[in-house]
Amino acid sequence: MRVGVGYDSHRFADRRKLILGGVTIPHLQGLTGHSDADAVAHALTDAILGAAGLGDIGTMFPPTDPAWRDANSLELLKQAHLRVAEAGLDFVNADVTVIIERPRLAPYIDAMREKLAAALVTGASSVSVKAKTNEGMGWIGRGEGVAAIAVALLAERRA
Repeated sequence: MRVGVGYDSHRFADRRKLILGGVTIPHLQGLTGHSDADAVAHALTDAILGAAGLGDIGTMFPPTDPAWRDANSLELLKQAHLRVAEAGLDFVNADVTVIIERPRLAPYIDAMREKLAAALVTGASSVSVKAKTNEGMGWIGRGEGVAAIAVALLAERRA
């Protein structure tokens, strides 16, 4: 078994869509980034790449490469998952925590789980997503952005 941890954060920005876990969420601001800035998908991508010993999202999809400009982060997660599978590892499960003051994410959690699970070719029961506030503290508490932490478990494929 192999465990990986991923983290990502993005600032809020005007004239951007808020996309988390592949779900577009109505909000006055979105997140700034080279891709669609989906912090949830980015953290999960880092977690599976880390568990596989394959580096991180920035190495696999460099923000300096115009090919990844405005990229759909679920597609990046799918490509990372393929690389993990090619390395002889199977996805087992993941747990993601999103830290955001607002908007409230409860109505979108199940849709996020479904979309992330589809990208990982698994069932939604293998992907947990939770949302927490920062109780008004720090940059997240002031509503300046969002952070996500993910843990993923992979298993070596048996011959």
